[in-house]
Amino acid sequence: MKIALVTNGIYPYVMGGMQKHSYNLVKTLARKGTQVDLYHFIPKGKEHLENPFTEEERGNINEIIIDYPIVRWFPGHYLWTLYLYSKLIFKEFLKRRPVDFVYAKGFSGWHFLRMKRKGLLEIPFGVNFHGYEMFQKWPSFKVGLKLQLLKLPVLEHIKHSDYLFSYGGKITTIIERLGGRGKIIDIPTGINQDWINTSDDLRNFGKDRVKFIFVGRAERRKGIQEIKEVLRTLPENQFEFHFVGPIPESQQVSGEHIFYHGPKYDQSEIKNILRTCDVLVCPSYSEGMPNVIMEGMSQGLAIIATDVGAVAAMVGLENGKLLSPNAITRDLRKSMLEIIERDKRSLADLKGASLEKVRQLSWEKIGLMTIDCLKSCISVKNEMSA
Repeated sequence: MKIALVTNGIYPYVMGGMQKHSYNLVKTLARKGTQVDLYHFIPKGKEHLENPFTEEERGNINEIIIDYPIVRWFPGHYLWTLYLYSKLIFKEFLKRRPVDFVYAKGFSGWHFLRMKRKGLLEIPFGVNFHGYEMFQKWPSFKVGLKLQLLKLPVLEHIKHSDYLFSYGGKITTIIERLGGRGKIIDIPTGINQDWINTSDDLRNFGKDRVKFIFVGRAERRKGIQEIKEVLRTLPENQFEFHFVGPIPESQQVSGEHIFYHGPKYDQSEIKNILRTCDVLVCPSYSEGMPNVIMEGMSQGLAIIATDVGAVAAMVGLENGKLLSPNAITRDLRKSMLEIIERDKRSLADLKGASLEKVRQLSWEKIGLMTIDCLKSCISVKNEMSA
């Protein structure tokens, strides 16, 4: 089986949940013997980064690097840039031997879809939009306005794609509501086996203070503003809060119990920081299934996260707290206080439950599930063509 994985970048060249998922997906497929034409771009300044694939994986991965288009600003230039990027990918796609399936991330396969509608692409086409944020709750009117622009092209993809990949949960509900019923392929995200903490001792009984952590960008929908508001109201001597990611100084909160580690590109560094903490905080307004939640759980952290996307499939009372999308600040403060006041053995139970749950979702298992689904889709196409 040979597929084209059409992406808007991969880790570590581009940071983000979708990019990390693409990275893990292509590595796993390649290790399982699937041939992959991988289309992605490398931003300026990142060319020096070491190739992230092993020699074994590179035997099944054909990387096609695309020059990301630069467009002068005009209203809607962002969408136009995305479409131009998809056209550049399609141009390279036509130069290569046929594949059995096109798996597109976000808008990177947009031009493929246009060609499919014209009858110029007969290969099965599936798209993964991950979070469908434009159809979830908006953190502000300004953010909502920007997301509004994305609705029509997403609906175009839903209507004309052969398959729609979903993490399940509320993501599947959104796709069904938008008319995608019958095209949905539910596959949860996974975690690499080497990420999973093998220690059975998650109690950290020597700690005096509960350690919370946020990992990500200072993007409005990620709930950074809500975290800042809550931090100003909690008793400083009872907890620590750690931030990992590019958080501008203007958005930082000062305090001896608050620590900013900056962006980290080395996975071992991220693992080591996570392992010293107790609770991952992910108060987003919209998500698919954040990789950072899987990574936090793999290191034995309890989770506080908003009940959006497919989050509830991984987070519940047994391993943390779910926040209402309509009351993030209130619920976050309440949840953090409840965890601060827990005894250490009770907190260890939450952490242990996270680790146990995530052990069932290694990328090895998700890779096999994905391969089975892709083979089934290809088989359906072959039967229809016979």
